[in-house]
Amino acid sequence: MIAQTLTPISTESLSTESAISVLEDIGNTPLLDLTDFAHSHGAPEDVQLYAKAEWANPGGSVKARAALKIVEEAEADGRLGAGKTLIDSSSGNTAIAYALVGAVKGFPVHLVMPKNVSRERKALVKAYGATLIESDPLEGSDGAIRLVREIVAAEPQRYFYADQYNNDANWRAHYEGTGPEIWHQTQGRLTHFVAGLGTTGTFVGAGRFLREQYAAAQLVAVQPEDELSVIEGLKYLPTAITPGIYEPSLVDRHMTVAAETAWDVTQALARAAGLFVGFSSGAAVAAAVQVAKELPESSDGVIVTLLPDDGSKYVSLGLFD
Repeated sequence: MIAQTLTPISTESLSTESAISVLEDIGNTPLLDLTDFAHSHGAPEDVQLYAKAEWANPGGSVKARAALKIVEEAEADGRLGAGKTLIDSSSGNTAIAYALVGAVKGFPVHLVMPKNVSRERKALVKAYGATLIESDPLEGSDGAIRLVREIVAAEPQRYFYADQYNNDANWRAHYEGTGPEIWHQTQGRLTHFVAGLGTTGTFVGAGRFLREQYAAAQLVAVQPEDELSVIEGLKYLPTAITPGIYEPSLVDRHMTVAAETAWDVTQALARAAGLFVGFSSGAAVAAAVQVAKELPESSDGVIVTLLPDDGSKYVSLGLFD
């Protein structure tokens, strides 16, 4: 074995002009080509499928976009500051994003999460120094919402309640970031946008921007097939607390996905496309592939979906074993 000599880098050759804060690295995520994957599942040859790799954001998910926007707007108008603690409910990804932003900016963060969220998500929240408050696991994300409201009502002066489900900064993050990125990355050729519904911020913000650029763009909203189908990050809106930011008039088509289908596609993405993603990503791709399969030959469809996070936060659930 030949030993290699490492030459020290002179500090004089280093430049900080291109150095950025971790928060400045949020957004501008890659657009991945899943066209071959779509074709292998029956899509016509002229149809293209792409997906935004949102785990490339600091914190590992699409929620970094909304969390940062919510914080920046609250700092600008004085709702967050003067020793206040940010508090919100989350099933995981937004909680991690808030914790990261709070660590960088130096304000305390309290997060209400269902007790049964994965071990990894709890660990990440604590790693960034946030305080975790667990809600009833049987009540899911709605139970976390109800608990955080009770906490804020008891001490309103202590907290800035970020309220991601009803905060317009949530969808504006995607109107100003995600949507324009998709339009630029597809060179304005997008015909369909497919996204899951959780807080609905991604769908509303990106969808609104894309509709303004191309009036004929088809906006497809994805949710679980019923209230018993658990897909992390998605809500079955007919029986859930409907987010105040949701704009149903934007939806051209509602699609539902069974939990088993979401899992099957998640597994297929790892084994056939090398993408280790979370289950909401699997649901989004399942719906996008179905849209692709329904398009006629020579339609030149360009479908874009969004992969909210990778699979690393769900390993302890045992579903990948």
